[in-house]
Amino acid sequence: MTAPRVLRVAVPSPLFRSFDYLPPEGVGIEQVRPGARVKIPFGRQKKIGVVIETRSESDVPLEKLRPALELLDSEPLVTEELLYLARWATDYYRAAPGTVFETLFPVRLRKGDAPDAATLDEWRLTATGRESDPEELQRAPRQMRLLARLQRLGGTARAEELEEDGAGWRQGMKGLVDRGLVEKGQVTPVLPPLEKVTGPEPGPEQAEAIRRISADIDSFSAWLLDGVTGSGKTEVYLQVIRQVLDAGRQALVLVPEIGLTAQLVQRFRERLGVELVASHSGMNDTERLAAWDAMRTGKARVLIGTRSAVWVPMAEPGMIIVDEEHDASFKQQEGFRYSARDIAVVRAQRNSVPIVLGSATPSLESLANAKQKRYGHLVLPSRAGSAKPPEIRLVDIRGRRLTGGLSDQLLQAIRKHLDADGQVLLFLNRRGYAPRLVCDACGWMAQCRRCDAQMTLHQKKNRLQCHHCGAEAGVPQACPECSHEPLDMLGRGTERLDETLHELFPGEKILRVDRDSTQRKGALDARLDEIRAGEHRLLVGTQMLAKGHDFPKLTLVGVLNADHGLFGLDFRSVEKLGQLLLQVAGRAGRADRPGEVLVQTHHPDHPLLNQLVRDGYTQFADAALAERKGAMLPPYAGLALLRAEAANAGAARQFLSEARELAASHPNGRSGSVMLLGPAPAPMERRAGRYRAQLLLQSSNRRGLQRLLADWVPQLGQVPTARAVRWSIDVDPVDLF
Repeated sequence: MTAPRVLRVAVPSPLFRSFDYLPPEGVGIEQVRPGARVKIPFGRQKKIGVVIETRSESDVPLEKLRPALELLDSEPLVTEELLYLARWATDYYRAAPGTVFETLFPVRLRKGDAPDAATLDEWRLTATGRESDPEELQRAPRQMRLLARLQRLGGTARAEELEEDGAGWRQGMKGLVDRGLVEKGQVTPVLPPLEKVTGPEPGPEQAEAIRRISADIDSFSAWLLDGVTGSGKTEVYLQVIRQVLDAGRQALVLVPEIGLTAQLVQRFRERLGVELVASHSGMNDTERLAAWDAMRTGKARVLIGTRSAVWVPMAEPGMIIVDEEHDASFKQQEGFRYSARDIAVVRAQRNSVPIVLGSATPSLESLANAKQKRYGHLVLPSRAGSAKPPEIRLVDIRGRRLTGGLSDQLLQAIRKHLDADGQVLLFLNRRGYAPRLVCDACGWMAQCRRCDAQMTLHQKKNRLQCHHCGAEAGVPQACPECSHEPLDMLGRGTERLDETLHELFPGEKILRVDRDSTQRKGALDARLDEIRAGEHRLLVGTQMLAKGHDFPKLTLVGVLNADHGLFGLDFRSVEKLGQLLLQVAGRAGRADRPGEVLVQTHHPDHPLLNQLVRDGYTQFADAALAERKGAMLPPYAGLALLRAEAANAGAARQFLSEARELAASHPNGRSGSVMLLGPAPAPMERRAGRYRAQLLLQSSNRRGLQRLLADWVPQLGQVPTARAVRWSIDVDPVDLF
């Protein structure tokens, strides 16, 4: 066999291929191992790529190959396990290899930094600083505030804890260092273990779930933990992770939202007593690199993270848990479009470790896998302890006069629960003040100039904003078309509901939690802590509050607009609505006080809503699965969506028409085993100034669909009109919008 001479490198680019290079000058091929990063020339640029294999030959003559510029890693950073996983994902999702391998690394590693470069600045009080009175620094007010804050924080603080003092805090801190009151150091942000706290005794269903998962702890097994809200799924996670840790291995816990990480981190630290790290988009690049390296080296034993954490290396993998596995947030919707849940299952299988998928409203895909015995099905039908499931009732608002969007029945319930010192959550999944600004004289409507959508009024900022492209505009005082004034505000968002509640319940402490009110770093965690402490009795929230949170004092949930999703264009819209309704309903009555849920609707006779309220999620899901099977839709069929966008609608549709002809010429396209639907305009055709269209591929034979994609996708770049559009392929799309 000829000795290797060529490096095959995955280069960050949208091209569906890897590239060959020679080793850097002075570096032997034997020194370069798959999984190592190399700096390479790429056109006129220099990029960081990943060596995916070494080869003896290349399709390009060796004399024409360029050498890599530098070997960045003497030992590979990508393990054999993750190399396999990345190759599998490249093939399954038909993605550009460079974009897949780039996903394996935190941002700082993509820029060429060393993995052990993840240290954070930390400021510590000296002995003099601990004894000093901040009031003595009145002539330097910034230094005075910083010294007082350090003393309140116990003598140490990192940058994120000091940023509230404004942009000039570093200068003030330098003054304290110069005075000898503070010293600057560096730390690796791995959370140290806390003293273990004993948990509650598991109930019978929990104990059975723990026993069955633990029986297969040394091999691959997939479990669907199907438990109603409040049934103690987290307790099951903790007990089985404890056994994994006792065996000297690590655990990875995936959650869908940033807001779920803080409470889980604290609870896991208290119960497990091990080094733990978190990873999510709210952290800075250094913190995320530190978490990545701590798991890679084994310094941390547990990682709790959002979607991208599925790619973090583990020195001693022992278990993977996906909490709220049904959540669409686990699907990456831009660039490399992958499902972190599905990647996690493949990773667990590759590592021969168990995986637990937990949810109160499991995805239809996971339920189908459980029915077909691919997953073990563990059911927790009852709430833990003395807590009872909330009573859910539909409120018919047809033809009824509403006060600020609230029915008399809901208002009476709010007053009753507040009088009983309960906590109330009003759920409205629409932020802003009013979704439409209109003229009742001529019919003008505030329309986004770049999207086929209305602009939402945000009264606090006094701006109109498009929630699809982010465009903003001023609020006109009169109609731009006919000069009529005033303009009408139709509908309501969380801002307007918040205003209404302040008018109806003067003196009551009201808290609004949505993307607008939690933009600052740490704001969401602070709001959640305030809710759990009972500081606010009336809550207004979007889906940020709908899942995973435990609010012991919450006794009433009011859902203001349950009809959104009943008649959606996407075949998944009904499933998503059912999941969201039951998730938000599950926030009520989690402790020893009974919970109540009122759902306002214009369609109280709708069979979905009635089945959901009457029979619960299991029967609803069974009915939905039967419908999907009859319509040959997932999970009983495979889908792939080819999207295209261009400056004009004709270019996007022309590209997709040519792509369809190419697919139709493939054997699986000609035979009809893969159906080609479209091209058609996207449900929102114009977005951010560009026109969008799509072509859907559907097949009950997933292997046949994959064979067509394998031959077809690499050829799409050669379609004559490809250069006039931006296109992407989405395998197993969760959103057809």
